[in-house]
Amino acid sequence: MSQPYYLQGSRFTVRMNSVIGWLARHGVSMLGTAELSVRGRKSGKMQRVPVNPHPFEGAQYLVSARGHSQWVRNMRAAGGGELRVGRKVRTFTATEVPDSEKPAILRAYLERWGWEVNQYFQGVTAKSSDAEIVAAAPDHPVFLITTH
Repeated sequence: MSQPYYLQGSRFTVRMNSVIGWLARHGVSMLGTAELSVRGRKSGKMQRVPVNPHPFEGAQYLVSARGHSQWVRNMRAAGGGELRVGRKVRTFTATEVPDSEKPAILRAYLERWGWEVNQYFQGVTAKSSDAEIVAAAPDHPVFLITTH
């Protein structure tokens, strides 16, 4: 069995993510970004990463553009976390979306965030065929988040 898709960030991307996360932590959201905090599955400590919460058909989702990343693995173990923008902290539970339900969510996500994340989708864009988006779905975990 092959390893799950995961594209690790470059040094530049990691640095930019730390800046964007810092901004969100201090109340500056870049086009809707927030800082995700999720308990580490090994360390037990809260791990932080900037994310683009994605509203779709009355619900909110977290999409992992880079694939089966560390925050995804931690989310699967923890079952939820926190989204922060400044002093506003939203605690949530997360339910992973099955691959069969992802295509419409992924297409809408790529329409909204494609300018930032297309490079991680291996040529799949919002204008790709349904079959191409279905084929990409297993590589991009999606979580339905329910805030408390």
